[in-house]
Amino acid sequence: MELPEGRPTCARYGVMAYLCSLAFILYVDRVCIGQAGTSMMKDLDLSKSQWGYVGGAFMLAYGVFEVITGHWGDRFGSRRVLTRIVLWWSAFTALTGCVGHFSLDVGSMVVFNSFVLLLLIRFLFGAGEAGALPNAARVVSRWFPPGRRGPPQALISASAQLGGALAPPVAAMLILRVGWRWAFVLFGSLGVVWAWSFARWFRDEPADHPAVNTAELHYITADLPSTPASARHPDIPWRQILCSANVWLLGVAISCGSFYSYMLFFWFPTYLKEGRGASEMASGWLAMLPLLLGACGVLLGGYLGDWLTVRLGSRRLALRVMGRTGLALAGVCVGSSVFADDPRLAALLCAVGFFFADIQLAAWWATVGDIGGRHLGAVFGFGNMIGLAGGLISQVSLGIFVDVMKSLGYSGRAQWDPAFYLFGGVLLLGAACWLFIDPERPVVADDAIST
Repeated sequence: MELPEGRPTCARYGVMAYLCSLAFILYVDRVCIGQAGTSMMKDLDLSKSQWGYVGGAFMLAYGVFEVITGHWGDRFGSRRVLTRIVLWWSAFTALTGCVGHFSLDVGSMVVFNSFVLLLLIRFLFGAGEAGALPNAARVVSRWFPPGRRGPPQALISASAQLGGALAPPVAAMLILRVGWRWAFVLFGSLGVVWAWSFARWFRDEPADHPAVNTAELHYITADLPSTPASARHPDIPWRQILCSANVWLLGVAISCGSFYSYMLFFWFPTYLKEGRGASEMASGWLAMLPLLLGACGVLLGGYLGDWLTVRLGSRRLALRVMGRTGLALAGVCVGSSVFADDPRLAALLCAVGFFFADIQLAAWWATVGDIGGRHLGAVFGFGNMIGLAGGLISQVSLGIFVDVMKSLGYSGRAQWDPAFYLFGGVLLLGAACWLFIDPERPVVADDAIST
């Protein structure tokens, strides 16, 4: 085949810059509430159990709307969907800071109060964030050729973790200077700027972008099957998805990872302050550490998958090794953190655990990309929806657990530490799932394209 003359343009790298900044803002807005937790619970008079339900409201909406918004991208294009959902979640990030302490009572019955309002706002915030990563995965599949998607997927995940890593110390600084309410308003403004710029520049198809020349278009699309522009996107093959052992195993594996990761996002700063005696700023810096190492883990994982594929001679074996080894080592590290008396060492062990868990996350992204085919947005959304159940359970159950331990007379570390044995065990369960996952078995036969 004769290749187009000239060097390819680099519009795809501009796409990557937008996707990475999207993921960065996504996690900044998601994680900042964890640092504000102690201040919000005090000002709004919330118990630990109620605070767990606040985190659960986000997770519930995130899971419910994951498939819906992922399919919207498949059907209507990621440009329209991403612009709208970023504006939506940014508005509810800012509105989180507007919740005041109040209670509307009828007789002795509470009809509406600050807790219910906060639940509603965080639910709607989660509904907006739900479509970001499925649509990012779809954009990667349209703008990068098969065999070159691992590094972009890793960079997106690493950018998300970097955003989450910076959120605790920045939120701690803002809380000390302007209060937690204005901190949410400032964080919410980031997405508005991103959405305006993205809508002006991005195009769903490389062929439609004025900055893409013939050589770059050939580079992106040479190994892709041609699809008529007028062709209607097929309906979601729910029967194949629901009957796919791969999808369910991937869902359980990511659920085990989410059980741990969403504790870090939502509860870890509070644990450091109340369980380990750290100050506001110290907890912010220590809470940054797991997400910073997590970014390194997922970035390394994106390249490690390709390297192991060459070394082992099998992509299937390479991804399975990454998945089971990553979660197994994560479980050992997290369980071991209970034995560390120094809060810095405990945070470091939790961080190293997250590093290994996110190496597994890179394998998860790559596997879903391999098996998803034309329905990648929906398959990603459904698998991640299953996974988010782990985050929902951990956020709600940890709050109840801490309150129960307090009622039994425990305080400080004794009130929190036993939960970390469970986090380690759940990560080991996720490692076991990877023994049976097959990255070479597509959800719909002859539909997936190897990445």
